[in-house]
Amino acid sequence: MRRYHVTTFGCQMNAHDSERIKGMLEELGLGEAVEPETADVLVFNTCTIREKPDTKFAAYLGHAIARKRANPETVIAVGGCYAEAQRERLFELHPEVDVAFGPGSIPHLGEWLGAGGFGVPRGSFGIDERTFAGELPMHRERSFQAWVQISMGCNSKCSYCIVPAVRGREVSRRPGEIVAEVMRLAADGVREITLLGQNVNSWGRDLLPDVRTEFGELLRACDAVEGIERIRFTSPHPKDFRAPVIAAMAEADAVCEHAHLPLQSGSSRILKAMRRTYTRERYLRLVDEMRAAIPDLALTTDLIVGFPGETEDDFHETVEAVEEVRYDAAFTFVYSPRAGTEAAAMTDQIPDELKRERIERLIDVVQRVAHERNTERVGRVEEVLVEGPSRTDPSLLRGRTRRNTTVNFNGVAQPGELVDVRIDAATSTTLRGAQAVPVAA
Repeated sequence: MRRYHVTTFGCQMNAHDSERIKGMLEELGLGEAVEPETADVLVFNTCTIREKPDTKFAAYLGHAIARKRANPETVIAVGGCYAEAQRERLFELHPEVDVAFGPGSIPHLGEWLGAGGFGVPRGSFGIDERTFAGELPMHRERSFQAWVQISMGCNSKCSYCIVPAVRGREVSRRPGEIVAEVMRLAADGVREITLLGQNVNSWGRDLLPDVRTEFGELLRACDAVEGIERIRFTSPHPKDFRAPVIAAMAEADAVCEHAHLPLQSGSSRILKAMRRTYTRERYLRLVDEMRAAIPDLALTTDLIVGFPGETEDDFHETVEAVEEVRYDAAFTFVYSPRAGTEAAAMTDQIPDELKRERIERLIDVVQRVAHERNTERVGRVEEVLVEGPSRTDPSLLRGRTRRNTTVNFNGVAQPGELVDVRIDAATSTTLRGAQAVPVAA
């Protein structure tokens, strides 16, 4: 049996795409190789939103090219946002690559690799062929959790972001297709779904006037599917987080008490330069509205340090926002210019040394606040969806709360079970506890 290996970089959308890629390759008769060294087909699902994933991909590709030189029958396929950004230039940079494909071309990958026993002509297949992958076979990492793509592309014009250029304008999947997929997943034993899009809460607007719907209604429709016990979504944009969505989060039983709400900067001046279309004050009002409706809400965020023109005062406003909002976790990034974006051409770029110094200071505050937030959970009993053994201690189980916090705990349960865990310790990133024993009636 020929074997494949998929290496995934970047966001949850890429993780979902990779599950579809694996499903297609297995339908072609390939088996999954645990390590790339034993694979006949090497697939890289790339990200290009920042410099770091580009650098990491280059290192992985270098190893793959060395393997292909030793064994010319090895097939190298490069997909995702980096492939779309480079298009035909990818083959000039890396002649050893056999197939390149954009994020919207995944449904065709099986055809290209399957033709003539992988003897396809080299070529790049771009964004003009975008189609949803919802009907493709899927190789899920866990039988009880699933991603569900509800849209592709983005209509926002953030000055630092290359995503609209590589994933195109927003296209919403029709609600009937989404709910039908959720029903199939529930029948297959899935208990938790995550709705995916570049901007999930603007979903449905491009379907008007043919279909009158919005994201809050979609949350309620998914909540009505029997067997689905947890619903998550990512990523929303603060400018589109409106009252119907907040109400659906508060009222739909399966929708989890967690929202990832990217701030990017705590400075209104920098937010304007980023073209984020909201101010610090508007963002903080939204946080207040969400917490008033959902009192136990966990909030996580994205933060960028060192955007062009960022002063010490601007940076300090970001730190203050972390203190004020009290995020449960934050993904922190050093700004890196992306070719073709407005911000890359700005003249007041921040020196790398200053960016590194600022992000270290920010991380210290983020971790302290997150530790304080997690410590507040000590003594509580949390519902945990078991995912498997702990990554750091195989004698413990690992799972996640509805608020999306990882819990390592003593207990006896199978992956996919929902159990109650009494929390007895916390770090900035995890909780620790023991399975609560139900009291006999």
